[in-house]
Amino acid sequence: MIWSVLLLFAVTCERLFELVLARRNTAGLLAKGGVEVAAGHYPLIVLLHAAWLAGLWLLATDAPLHPVWLAVFGMLQILRFWTLATLGRRWTTRIITVPGETLVAAGPYRFIRHPNYVVVIGEIAVLPLCFGLPLYALLFSLANAVILTIRIKAENAALAGSPRARSS
Repeated sequence: MIWSVLLLFAVTCERLFELVLARRNTAGLLAKGGVEVAAGHYPLIVLLHAAWLAGLWLLATDAPLHPVWLAVFGMLQILRFWTLATLGRRWTTRIITVPGETLVAAGPYRFIRHPNYVVVIGEIAVLPLCFGLPLYALLFSLANAVILTIRIKAENAALAGSPRARSS
């Protein structure tokens, strides 16, 4: 199915672009005196996401797309872009704290403490459902829940030391 391949190609390109963006932003934050926190779990995140996407390439290229799940995935992308745009150069795939920076309280952060993780949780589940792979969605969602529990705990601890939020 050409649409399945196109969707996987688009998601793969998006992830590759985000890795480039994250690397650039990480370098910028570190140059401003930023410090990476709790880097030990990061390889697990990379492994999980790489395995998830590679597995979808293996299992879903001939699958028909389910339009309702595809629409949900599209809504998640809107939240993803809103989150990235709100954070701008502060967005990265790592936990970086910069002394003197305040927490962002604009955009989706007005409503949700960790909107990017809401997107990740949704995508890990919803993209496989677009291809009719509910067991795949469940297995990777459970693995993601374990890793995000570690990640969010570490990020909350790091952010607890940041100055109060600002709305810009």
